[in-house]
Amino acid sequence: MKFRPLHDRVLIKPLDDDEKTSGGIIIPDTAKEKPQQGEVLAIGPGARDEQGNIVPMDVKVGDTVLFGKWSGNEVTIDGDELSIMKESDIMGVIG
Repeated sequence: MKFRPLHDRVLIKPLDDDEKTSGGIIIPDTAKEKPQQGEVLAIGPGARDEQGNIVPMDVKVGDTVLFGKWSGNEVTIDGDELSIMKESDIMGVIG
């Protein structure tokens, strides 16, 4: 994939939740909630501060992150459903 986010944006591959409940009931796609965890695939160089200096990103490629349920924008790149969001939409790094 050849995609580079700009500024403080992050490209994330959402991690799918289990498709079954603990009782064995299969959950259809229409009833599933949006995932709130994902793997960082690409990051931008960072935002600029008031003096014009680039502020480096806190996340890095390969991190598993937790983000808000309705954060970011969904995009399809090379057939993969991904999310692009600002780094400020990410609540934390898991692990």
